Amino acid sequence: MIPRSITPEFLTQLNEYPIVTVLGPRQAGKTTLVRETLPDFHYVSLENPELRQIATEDPKAFLKQYPHKVILDEIQRAPVLLSYLQGIVDNRPSNGQFVLTGSHQLELRAAITQSLAGRTGILNLLPLTIEELRNANIRFDSFEAYIFNGFLPRVHDQQQRPHVAYGNYYQTYVERDVRQLIQLKDASLFEKFIKLVAGRVG
Repeated sequence: MIPRSITPEFLTQLNEYPIVTVLGPRQAGKTTLVRETLPDFHYVSLENPELRQIATEDPKAFLKQYPHKVILDEIQRAPVLLSYLQGIVDNRPSNGQFVLTGSHQLELRAAITQSLAGRTGILNLLPLTIEELRNANIRFDSFEAYIFNGFLPRVHDQQQRPHVAYGNYYQTYVERDVRQLIQLKDASLFEKFIKLVAGRVG
């Protein structure tokens, strides 16, 4: 794992709030950050269809399985849990009980700020910075090389080919996220739009 500059603040908020929520784009390193930093926490991925079904159909029973020190990954997949988490931490207001991760979605942020106001710290984790890469002894000779390789942790941790990794990332983004947010009728037209926007960065 490439060390993240946000880690000290994450640990500080864990001592200040019953819940800490880490938001950010897909593959920014949210899951790696929380699991590597908190190896003694139970880890629950709500991407798992069976777990997600249980969490959605019976949130109270689901959370009883994990009374404290729990990471609930991809909380946007089961937002119904948020109001139940509110009740748990209101009855047991000790800090550092739950860690939530979620991808950036306006609806998720609104649900968190409504259900967990005053009960959760919120951190935004973006992909790697140049400083984080350099601290991990990952350096490139030119600015163009940094741009080509990008800043997703997995590309550097696993030495993936950037053009393949980002092509796959784009396909996942379109298929999973954009289609959930808008009624995307023409994927090829949207791809052209993305290329036009990318070509005008800066």
